[in-house]
Amino acid sequence: MTLAPLLDGYDHVILDLDGTVWVGGAPTPRAPEAIAAIRASGRGLAFVTNDGLRSPEEYVRKLWSIGCTAAVEEIVSVGSAIQYLLAGRTTSADVFVIGAPAVFRHVREAGQRVVNLTPRAESADVVVAVAHEEFAYAELLTATRALLAGAELISGGRDRNYPTAGGIAPGTGAVTAALEYATGVSARVVGKPDPQVFRVALDRLGPGRTLVIGDHLVADLGGATAAGLDAAVVLSGITTREQAEAATEPKPVAIGQNLGALVLSS
Repeated sequence: MTLAPLLDGYDHVILDLDGTVWVGGAPTPRAPEAIAAIRASGRGLAFVTNDGLRSPEEYVRKLWSIGCTAAVEEIVSVGSAIQYLLAGRTTSADVFVIGAPAVFRHVREAGQRVVNLTPRAESADVVVAVAHEEFAYAELLTATRALLAGAELISGGRDRNYPTAGGIAPGTGAVTAALEYATGVSARVVGKPDPQVFRVALDRLGPGRTLVIGDHLVADLGGATAAGLDAAVVLSGITTREQAEAATEPKPVAIGQNLGALVLSS
């Protein structure tokens, strides 16, 4: 497999996962071949995602299950970015977590105290919010009370929705909007389009020119632009061709039907 001229001049590639590398449990067309060709070219590779359902190890296992090689250090999830932010606090905090088990793990590994299901939940210092499949009104209620009592809100992203095998699903942005509307508190967003996840990836990749490839104009292209990076968009996820061609701020450097079509020349 040979790479398309698009990648000439780039030393590294950062790939979004949902909608770019896979949709649901299946790879997008020729994604494994595209990733293999990028590796064979000697370019650095990282994967970034706003999906907080899995740990980095689980993302690696999923990538291998669809025929894509990957290592833990190449995965930069929104949970990784939250952990990085919380670890920078000068004192430990009581944190109420909305999220999958992987997010709880990231919060604990940052040295913070998770106070879910304890008397301190409604007086937590920080609320961390990442959409998950078991999201319940009770979580919204406790988080709202903590925020009204003065807690800081850290969100895993503003994605309104994301593609799944069964159709479009609400994203972390929907949960974040509910909390902000209920409390008037503005979230500190660490997921895309915040540039933090891209900066973490760049720290791991090292110096060189980097191309971001994603399926979301706001989250992927907006976050890449905020981090000072070029970005291309694929149409295998949330963005239509009409939307991609009309985009100007930011404007994609290229548009591809899918990752394989964008990256491979044959």
